[in-house]
Amino acid sequence: MPIYEYRCEACGHELEAMQRMSDEALTECPKCGKPALKKLISAAGFRLKGQGWYETDFKSGKQKNLHSGDKQDSKPAPACGAGACSSCEP
Repeated sequence: MPIYEYRCEACGHELEAMQRMSDEALTECPKCGKPALKKLISAAGFRLKGQGWYETDFKSGKQKNLHSGDKQDSKPAPACGAGACSSCEP
């Protein structure tokens, strides 16, 4: 079930609510009681895993989407602790 974020336009209170996609949006603020809740736009909280790679996946460098016909080196990036990021040491 998706988690939606809301903010009250009257008092500024923010909350998260787990709702079905078919549920009506919440309108009444639990803090001030006014019907001023608005649904916020936020990033999805999931990552696609599996055989396929997508344009929005985490890539390193100037890598583009690799078509199955392309024969480019597609080694996976090293795990953290192996020099994968600037804050870790190999």
